[in-house]
Amino acid sequence: MGNRVRAGERRKTRPAVLGGVIAVVVGGAGFGAYALYGGGAAAEDGSASTRAEAAKTGPLSPEEVTTAAERFLTAWGAGKVDEAAAATDDPKAAAALLKAYAEDAGIRNVTLTPAAPAGGEVPFSVKGTVSYEEAGKPLTYDSALTVVRRGGDGAPRVDWQPSVVHPDLKEGDKLVTGEAGTPPVKALDRDGGELTAEKYPSLGSVLDGLREKYGEKAGGEAGVELRIVRGKESEKAKLSDKTLLELSEGTPGTVRTTLSPSLQAAAEEQVAAKKRASVVVLRPSTGEILAVANSSRGFNAAFQGSLAPGSTMKVITASMLIEKGLASMDEKHPCPKYFSYGGWKFQNDDKFEIKDGTFKASFARSCNTAFISQAPELKNDDLTKQAQQVFGLGMNNWQVGVPTFDGAVPVQSAAPMGASLIGQGGVRMNPLNMASVSATVKAGVFHQPYLVSPEVDGRSLATASRTMSADTLAQLRELMSYTASYGTAAEAMAGVGGDRGAKTGSAEVDGQKKPNGWFTAYRGDLAAAGVVQAAGHGGSTAGPIVAALLKAGG
Repeated sequence: MGNRVRAGERRKTRPAVLGGVIAVVVGGAGFGAYALYGGGAAAEDGSASTRAEAAKTGPLSPEEVTTAAERFLTAWGAGKVDEAAAATDDPKAAAALLKAYAEDAGIRNVTLTPAAPAGGEVPFSVKGTVSYEEAGKPLTYDSALTVVRRGGDGAPRVDWQPSVVHPDLKEGDKLVTGEAGTPPVKALDRDGGELTAEKYPSLGSVLDGLREKYGEKAGGEAGVELRIVRGKESEKAKLSDKTLLELSEGTPGTVRTTLSPSLQAAAEEQVAAKKRASVVVLRPSTGEILAVANSSRGFNAAFQGSLAPGSTMKVITASMLIEKGLASMDEKHPCPKYFSYGGWKFQNDDKFEIKDGTFKASFARSCNTAFISQAPELKNDDLTKQAQQVFGLGMNNWQVGVPTFDGAVPVQSAAPMGASLIGQGGVRMNPLNMASVSATVKAGVFHQPYLVSPEVDGRSLATASRTMSADTLAQLRELMSYTASYGTAAEAMAGVGGDRGAKTGSAEVDGQKKPNGWFTAYRGDLAAAGVVQAAGHGGSTAGPIVAALLKAGG
């Protein structure tokens, strides 16, 4: 092949500053086998001969991935923004962000070092200097790009995403260096100790949220920073602006939170042992959030996730059925293998059935058909009202102190309404929401969860419009207690003593081999909920995490 060179020669290539701006190392693993310039690169220049050829199809070859990635990184490294943008499948968007990278973010003297490609993905490291007036600091981070076939001619191009420039960038976000608009905050735990992302890795986005809400109120002064300023799409997702580098420190104000240092440390340890795990611990009597942790960094799925909660939703559904006289814990209740409603055929896990069983037995074993069999007796908005009026969910009005998703139980009809009764359909929750559900059962009344006391800023917390009747509450507590002792939650809750209750859940997700495993429970004046995504049944995945924290807090 005319453009092949010896790998040993390529490794001798050293970074160099080109035009005083950016250099690119092309000698990383996986790139040494192909020349930067020559036939391979020239064939992508959009010449008439190339355009006349038939559109390329099929999987990308290693040569195509390498050449396309080199073309993009080399042009970006040389400060040739338009040329780099042309190497992507969205030149206009790429040019705008790459231009802002140098001008608005003030990032100079950058070295881009690609690593070995993995299929169409090429990881690369970034080292540079962020400058603003007289201030300057080194910047290092890792990113990645993916090479795809461009629509139309099938030419290899970098799949343009803002995350190519920086992994934390979303569509519409900007990188900006300057005097921060919001002063920093020093977040404290409930005992007065400082909370940092270095000590508690899950709290990065929480600390960003605290700064956004309380930075102006806490009495600090802003410094000079490189930060991500969120765009409309990120704002809709309730993502806060994010500081990437401090060039000169501001003077932080102080914000005290409700987090327990011991429980937060325990929660971090628990989720670290699982992939895609999230957990929240609350105090039912007050709503104080004692711990929040996620095994995945960046997005706070524990507070902002929007996932089908599976059978943990049956706590809310059971309360509704009992109130309406459609179920009673010690009375006979149907649990057939199948139940059809709205054109869908529903079944239980492993197609089990309970003959001549009670509602307590169905709840403890998490019988789907026991709940869906009552759908013909319900109005389309009954579950929505129950979730809102009794459990305070789905009204988008929680004032936690940082951004949260407050659950969603939309009004549905036919089969989706039936599915919502077992936490599927359009129902969406996160561990904060489901921990609050258990807390409401334990306390007997909804207390909106909060991370910062409302006394700090005088904000009003959300309330529920009504409480469950004493009989409904007593039955619901017995159902959860029985499940913790003899039902699907028994194995996880073994060793958790005292006044306790629990409910498991498994939520099916399209295209996912294993369901999301859910678990919500309470013990004494603690309530917790967790989810482990794509892991299997809740009792064996999220259950041990929640149970360990209930023990630790006891």
